[in-house]
Amino acid sequence: MSVKLVHVSRYYGEQPAVDDISFEIHAGEVVGFLGPNGAGKTTTMRMITAYLKPTAGEIEVCGHNVVHAPLAVKRVTGYLPEQNPLYPDLYVREYLRWMADIHRLGKRSWQRVEEVIAMTGLQKESHKKIGALSKGYRQRVGLAQALLHDPEVLILDEPTSGLDPNQIIDIRQLIRELGQRKTVILSTHILQEVEAMCNRVIIIHRGKIVADGALEHLRQQASAHQVLEVEWAEALAEGWWKEVPGVQQAYAAHAHQWQLIVDDAEAAQKNLFRYALQNNLNIISLQTQMRSLEEVFHQLTQA
Repeated sequence: MSVKLVHVSRYYGEQPAVDDISFEIHAGEVVGFLGPNGAGKTTTMRMITAYLKPTAGEIEVCGHNVVHAPLAVKRVTGYLPEQNPLYPDLYVREYLRWMADIHRLGKRSWQRVEEVIAMTGLQKESHKKIGALSKGYRQRVGLAQALLHDPEVLILDEPTSGLDPNQIIDIRQLIRELGQRKTVILSTHILQEVEAMCNRVIIIHRGKIVADGALEHLRQQASAHQVLEVEWAEALAEGWWKEVPGVQQAYAAHAHQWQLIVDDAEAAQKNLFRYALQNNLNIISLQTQMRSLEEVFHQLTQA
């Protein structure tokens, strides 16, 4: 695995910011790391990148312990913090070449700088001072420095902050491509970004992990019932659904379209087809209605 946390806690005085959390993330995963403000997201990311030491527990990044080998961890990790620390008086290329020297890229420095400038779409702005850039382009500079040393693990805190819709599409595509060969941990308050980029979600609340899994799995777990939407060729009378096992309640958009509340969507679908066959009815469409990530997030973190 690329990132492994085992019973990790971080205290500030007697206050736990992170409270006994464990998870593993492997190469090729793009993981959305979510939680309300103050939940422990930033503290966790800073511990993974070896900027903070855990009070208890063990963290390994690509086999390196963050306490015993912090420099090795930083060599394999790229970090874009939420408060993107840049030098406004430096030119974009000047800043990136300086960062390349810090990473000791040697003869590859200038070539790698040009590669990340192209990857992050900075070509037209690379001749400017960082202080003259828009917030969106400053964010791209921060992402470029995180990518500069070609790290195995990327920690991105609000990577699309300040970007316009076209820029967001470009960065989404870049992150998805990077996620095919790297480990990417993505934290954002824009839940649509998580749905667009991530194949797994971890939700932290009050310092504890409250959910961890594939998005569709979390949607199902967070709901006591599932919703089926069925459209009939025929108009059905009120109460027909009471003859279908597994349907708890039903609501009609009109006589042809119904929304069904069920315990088990797969079993209910089979029962619906059986009901249609027995009553010589025709189903035009039948689909499971998925809960939004926003609904799941609210349910898990409202307490």
